Amino acid sequence: MAKYALNKAAVDNCRRLIDAKQYVLNSDWGDVQPRADDENAFLERHSWEEYAAWHLGLTEGASDETKARYAFVFGDLRRVHRTALIACVYRASEWRHKEIELAAHDLLQHLDATSG
Repeated sequence: MAKYALNKAAVDNCRRLIDAKQYVLNSDWGDVQPRADDENAFLERHSWEEYAAWHLGLTEGASDETKARYAFVFGDLRRVHRTALIACVYRASEWRHKEIELAAHDLLQHLDATSG
């Protein structure tokens, strides 16, 4: 099983987006999560650093500037999705990635408090 380090820059980015009200509260994450084509289009216009800022996890041992390096995406590469944070909490919990689970949970609580 892969091991992940918490991407603190992504946590900060997610919090900033929530504070700026750049979020979607109700969505079907299975339908709106970024697909490979969406990620490729994003990378044509943005840096790897900007791409990384959408992922709470950094895959240990994977090379920088590869998609394999980044995991636990929390939005559609434009806005935070509440359902994405729920998916991050669930998946990290399921596979016992505690640091990512707790960060995603804290972000979800922040989103809920911010959105009222």
